[in-house]
Amino acid sequence: MFKEQVSESWNKRFGSEPPADLDSIAPFLAHRSVRRFTDEAISTETMAGLVAAAQSAATSSNLQSWSVISVQNPEKRHAIAEACANQKQVETAAAFFVFLADLNRIHRYAMAHEIDPDGLDTAEMYTVAVIDAALAAERMVCAAEALGYGICYIGALRNHPDRVREILNLPEKTFGVFGLCIGRPAENARADIKPRLSQDQVWFEEEYPESLDSQEYDQRAAEYFASHAMSTDEPWSKKSGRRVQTTGLSGREALLEFLHEQGLLTR
Repeated sequence: MFKEQVSESWNKRFGSEPPADLDSIAPFLAHRSVRRFTDEAISTETMAGLVAAAQSAATSSNLQSWSVISVQNPEKRHAIAEACANQKQVETAAAFFVFLADLNRIHRYAMAHEIDPDGLDTAEMYTVAVIDAALAAERMVCAAEALGYGICYIGALRNHPDRVREILNLPEKTFGVFGLCIGRPAENARADIKPRLSQDQVWFEEEYPESLDSQEYDQRAAEYFASHAMSTDEPWSKKSGRRVQTTGLSGREALLEFLHEQGLLTR
């Protein structure tokens, strides 16, 4: 459904022409979030393939410190949607996955060998597990998009981690990092390629620069939002600044307490 040429995708993403012939990476540049899906189901076999793609991602020290829970039961989907700011796509997507940072499994294995895994509560191991989960999810996303599916990450899974823990029966040393909706995009999905910062604002050569400038991207972002009938009352940079205030974190500012309860990130 979404098959823009590189030149079109690059222009939408960065407001300029691509620097070279990059047709081979066209599918990656055409990525967007999809929130409206058809009723087409995803077979168990295809879901197994998507999980296999996720498992093929890089993983630190081969610890494989992540897990994924597919949630297909309508009642559980509804409960999770309620915990995720009532985002409708959580219920309507053909498949919904919850990606976990999972240090519970390696804890069990260590204990079975009479090894004290006393490093699992460190910031390092928490970071490893979250990165593993993110890498696995993005590999699943690439596979899903190659098959013509659309996706939408659900960061709001972290709004009420205690409720998610209850719904999914999560043990200690696990944490729901985000959800992932996958399904066939509906014809009226209205999903479009969203602009990103120009490369000189994220790609630095040799060292971090002394200054950064958001004005060029603020302008392109405003044009995008206006064309999609979205609010343009303040620039992206200012809106982003508000988003990272405590009041903009949707309850996630208290996440550390939950992580401590789970035996994670205590030192």
